[in-house]
Amino acid sequence: MMCGRYSLVAPAEAVRALFKFEGATPNLAPRYNIAPTQAAPVIIQRKDGERELVVMRWGFVPAWSKGPDNRYSMFNARAETVHEKQAYRVAFEKRRCLVPVDGFYEWRESSGTKMPYRISLIDESLFAFAGLWEHWEGSDGSFIESFTIITTRANSLISRIHDRMPVIMPLEVHAEWLGCCSAAELLIPYSPEKMKAYPVDAYVNDARHDDPMCISPAGESVPDEIMN
Repeated sequence: MMCGRYSLVAPAEAVRALFKFEGATPNLAPRYNIAPTQAAPVIIQRKDGERELVVMRWGFVPAWSKGPDNRYSMFNARAETVHEKQAYRVAFEKRRCLVPVDGFYEWRESSGTKMPYRISLIDESLFAFAGLWEHWEGSDGSFIESFTIITTRANSLISRIHDRMPVIMPLEVHAEWLGCCSAAELLIPYSPEKMKAYPVDAYVNDARHDDPMCISPAGESVPDEIMN
């Protein structure tokens, strides 16, 4: 379904400047290879209208479920059906979030192998995925706050690598998304002219690897059909 890995190496001050959340500036370590089930920061809107940065589990856990079930992939939700699926319907109406990110990974099949690519904005600046979040409580008083990333059809750049891409939220619609004011018209592919892609080493395939080598360009040349 995509997206299955992403990075957030921007400093906490940059995250605050873009998303304008309240509260203390958190200590965010650079993350080069965030994977499902790991903890990562998201931006939510509280009932008082203020924004808050909260660290949550990547992998949606519905409030009505028995808890995390790794048999089912809930780290992505499809834009086409997210408003009607039982797992996401209420969260779509009431609990939307922005996922801070500065790049993500996708794998392109070629000659029986998969080449990883890192995809970012052209200037490599910080941006946001559209997400949903949920609060789950166990019978023993334990709780999990979790999120999922919404995906849509790929734009003309990403389609050369994969047929899906995460929904990227432009700055001017952040308030609309968090406020649950708009819906389908925001869940569209991002402009390919504002994005770039380059191959990275298979080192990134292992989710245990989380260092600058994950985002370093691979030694081989980039296929023309990807870059042009």
